[in-house]
Amino acid sequence: MDSAPPPQELLEIAIDVARDAAATAHRMRAEGVSVAATKSTVTDVVTAADRAVERQITDALRRLRPDDAVLGEEYGAAERGTDAPARVRWIVDPIDGTVNYLYGLPHCGVSIAAEVDGEVVAGVVRNIHTGDEWTATLGGGAWRDGRRLRCSTETDLGQALVITGFGYDPSRRAHQARVVAELIPQVRDIRRLGAAAVDLCVVAEGRADAYYEKGLAAWDQAAGGLVAAEAGLVIGGLKGLAPGPDMVIAAPPALFGPLHDRLAELDASGGP
Repeated sequence: MDSAPPPQELLEIAIDVARDAAATAHRMRAEGVSVAATKSTVTDVVTAADRAVERQITDALRRLRPDDAVLGEEYGAAERGTDAPARVRWIVDPIDGTVNYLYGLPHCGVSIAAEVDGEVVAGVVRNIHTGDEWTATLGGGAWRDGRRLRCSTETDLGQALVITGFGYDPSRRAHQARVVAELIPQVRDIRRLGAAAVDLCVVAEGRADAYYEKGLAAWDQAAGGLVAAEAGLVIGGLKGLAPGPDMVIAAPPALFGPLHDRLAELDASGGP
């Protein structure tokens, strides 16, 4: 089997594609955007820009690396140029934070990660509105504007600013709200910003101390999760499980255990 390109080479491709995609999303937002469809519920929206941007990203990756696999939020697995197994898979969220994007709130981004043999090795998240760009390669650190990122050094959960998010199903939201109601007296405060990939990057650079959320898909956490891990955060699920749809926790080493244990007590991965 052919060797995969080094992570830095994959990252450079991801950066170029993400910048062009973010520019398209920004232009389409300026021109006006409307809801094109809904997914899990009527509040889980898809805009025409989500679809257009994902097609642009997929087409660009197909031109550059036709034999790679691509998994996108809106269209799923893209067709490839060969039937042979792909060592490289790109994981794409064309607009992370679609509701923010729809309302013109500046917390949304394009997220592209490269996975080699099932392990994420490179990722970029680019804010559509501000141009902020976070990047990481496996073992190569997390970066923003040439500055290496380091996560918070907070050691006291009671002083931690924690980011979370909510699903779209009303019954799931009700369960998540109960968890927040029990957790918030035991931390500094809670923030809900509305874009998981960007949230993970915010925590990676220490602008918040920790993050948790139930219901994330691969495209929500692939690039942002690598940025967070390379900035020194511990990434995991509950009770020894890997991070995934049931739960993703990202916290500095000193906070991961206390936050994990409190979320486990509150059955944060339970409910619908």
